[in-house]
Formats: sequence, structure tokens, C-alpha cells
Amino acid sequence: MEDIEVETLADPDLRDPVLVEGLPGVGHVGKLAVEHLLEELDSEPVRYIYADEFPPQVTLNDDSVAQLARAEFHAVDAGDRDLLVLTGDHQAQTNSGHYHLTDAFLDIAEEFGVEEGYALGGVPTGELVDEPSVLGAVTDEDDVERLEAVDVEFREDEPAGGIVGVSGLLLGLGERRGLSVACLMGETSGYLVDPQSAQVVLEVLQDVIDFEVGFESLEERAEEMKEVVGKIQEMQSQQQGMSDDDLRYIG
Repeated sequence: MEDIEVETLADPDLRDPVLVEGLPGVGHVGKLAVEHLLEELDSEPVRYIYADEFPPQVTLNDDSVAQLARAEFHAVDAGDRDLLVLTGDHQAQTNSGHYHLTDAFLDIAEEFGVEEGYALGGVPTGELVDEPSVLGAVTDEDDVERLEAVDVEFREDEPAGGIVGVSGLLLGLGERRGLSVACLMGETSGYLVDPQSAQVVLEVLQDVIDFEVGFESLEERAEEMKEVVGKIQEMQSQQQGMSDDDLRYIG
């Protein structure tokens, strides 16, 4: 196969389309968010992207049918505007691969007439967060005030080290193409899959783009994760309370 191959599935006419990216990253925040959009809203796959930068593996469905690693674009009906949602199970494995794939993603977005985009992800805090905030980064300073109006926070020097992967390059390469791109990052511990953070990011996105989506399934997953965290904390507390004699019998 070529370094990057694009499979065309459909070419719908999209209404004032907005690119929304959610690939695997910190807390799987972005990926959870876009998966929820695809579950809750009417959508259809329009492009599959295969690349030798993805891991050399296949995934299996419930019937054990193999599927080569890929990224996917879906057209989503979000009311007055359409979303062009980018997701997948992997990011590139090299620095150059990130650049080449992001360029390919932006080429596809431009084919559909996209002029505005949002990269969704998580920003690690190193500790559990009860009420996560959403941090922002933009390609156009004029967008800061608009996003602050929906409670996006812009903190100096955060996230530390900048934004890596496709989310960061969509801003950097998108700006060079004249696109308006923002990154919405939900606070998350960085240790666990975080549906609560995914929800707060989606709540901001729906306010910005003006669409509605239910959150019941994400809320259920967040409650399940809280139970898991509670059990982990309980186990840690019990271990800390053991004496040295007790610990000799562990392992």
C-alpha cells in the first residue's frame, strides 16, 4: 500500500461544515467525546484513511472479522450546521508521520469546505478532578473572547509543554492554511479513561456550535468510573494501613 491511502465512501454536500477531531490521547477525552457524537446524532462514514504510520495490527469486531487500523471521517447532522468528525483508534508512530497524516486530514477537510475546526482532548493534572475545567488554545486571538463566554479558560503556559499529536498540528498546520482552529481540553488525571471530562468538553462544543446532544450514556460511564476509582482508593488506603508484618505476606 501507499504511505497514506484514502478510501472514499460518500461525498455529501455539507452545510457550513465544522471539523471536530477526537483521536486517542490523554484520558481518551477527545475520542470518547466524538464517539458519543456519533452514537447520539445521525451520521455516515465518508472517508477511511489507511497509513503505514499506524501500528501493524488489525481490530476484530464481535464476529471476529478483521479490520486494518485506520482513521475515519464521518459526516454528522448537528442541526443548522454539519460536523465533519475525525476519529480512529491510533495516532501516527513517528514525528514525520504526525505531520503527513495531519496534512492529509486537512486536505480532506478542505475538500468538504471546512473553514473552522475544533480539536478535542484532555490536559493532565496528575490528580483526580471532581469538576474539570476546559482549557483552550486558538489559532486566532479574536476567538479567545468568544470561547471565554462559554467558560473556556485560557491559562498562561498551560498546558505545559504545549499540545502534541494531531490536536496540536491541526492548530499549527491549520493556521498556515488560513483555517480557524481551536483546541478544547478537559482537565483529567491522565491515569484513567475519563468520560466526565469528555462530557464537559462536549458541553462547551455544543454551546459554541449551537447543537444539542444527550449525555445519559456518558453520565452512566462516568458513574461507573467513579466506582472504579473509589475501589482503587479503598485498596490503597487498606495497604497504607497495613503493618510491616502484614506486608511480608503480600506478593
